Amino acid sequence: MDRLSIDIFCRVVDNFGDIGVCWRLAKQLAHTSAVKAVRLWVDDLHSFARIEPRLNAATAGASVDEVAIVHWTPSPPDLVPHDVVIEAFACDPPPRFIERMVEQDSLWINLEYLSAEPWVESCHALPSLQANGLSKAFFFPGFTPVTGGLLHEPNLLLDRDAWLAEPALRDGLLRNIGLPEPHIAALLSGARQILLFAYPQVPATSLLQALASQATPSVILVPTGVCPDLARGQHGAAYVHDIPFVDQPSFDRLLWSSDLNCVRGEDSLVRALWAGKPLLWHIYPQDDNAHMAKLDAWLALSPFQPLIADVMRAWNQSSTQSSTTLLRQALAPHAWAEWQAGSAHWTRQLAQLPDLAGALVSFCLQRKES
Repeated sequence: MDRLSIDIFCRVVDNFGDIGVCWRLAKQLAHTSAVKAVRLWVDDLHSFARIEPRLNAATAGASVDEVAIVHWTPSPPDLVPHDVVIEAFACDPPPRFIERMVEQDSLWINLEYLSAEPWVESCHALPSLQANGLSKAFFFPGFTPVTGGLLHEPNLLLDRDAWLAEPALRDGLLRNIGLPEPHIAALLSGARQILLFAYPQVPATSLLQALASQATPSVILVPTGVCPDLARGQHGAAYVHDIPFVDQPSFDRLLWSSDLNCVRGEDSLVRALWAGKPLLWHIYPQDDNAHMAKLDAWLALSPFQPLIADVMRAWNQSSTQSSTTLLRQALAPHAWAEWQAGSAHWTRQLAQLPDLAGALVSFCLQRKES
């Protein structure tokens, strides 16, 4: 059949996670040979612009990286739906748009949240017939071959390795985020680089306490507004530095060049996994500790030693005292080397999974042809 045209609908729920996933997906789909057009509908262009500076939030109908951007307002433009309509994370398209989807016989995809829970495998790609006659398919990203896989560009790991092979590029990135010269020199001479991007509940002081007492100096990079109660400046062997929000390519490079990545939600977790470095995942907190079951399911698939699993649980239970103790143990030379090796190994394993964008395109082509 002809190449696909695709609509993606995104509501910005927690500022950056949802739009982060949708923007990466939209860009990758737009550069896929089987796709002729991608249109991204976003309700909050100002949050979007913080991670994509090329977007002028005041301009309607912008096009960036071959993706048409539509401002999804309460009175959205009455546009003809594309062949495929992806609603990200159960954000229903506008009622009138759905009516026109019926007229166009559009394929409707609900792109679900990332999960490692076992039930995801049995629900992935299942169709659900809607009352209007359209069939909606539920598409699950995941960590196993029978899910939709993880989002990554075709040459991502090669690009990562090429960038890391040029120390001057890292130097330039650190200058661009305003890191003082002495700390740049320290990092380029072997100090640890830590990226801290977490929700407000995280026991950030435990990380600072653990690093402050280390023989190896550390620089902790914290995006503006994240962990506001964590005092910036020098604390023993650790220096905390406030950095501006950066675009997605620069964020990836910060992850690649960091020795430990503390990340949150979905988009930054997946990008930290591709960095192949030790990470701490601050999963989105839910009522009744439902998020802890999701964390345990993820840990069960990981190669991490029991110590690292304990660190991860303490990190997500906002336990400062136990997090400090466990982090000190995890930073000890033998445990740290195991954590590094396990992280790099898992990245290589995950790279063998289906790529989410490619899996989506293949699925849509098969469904449209049938």
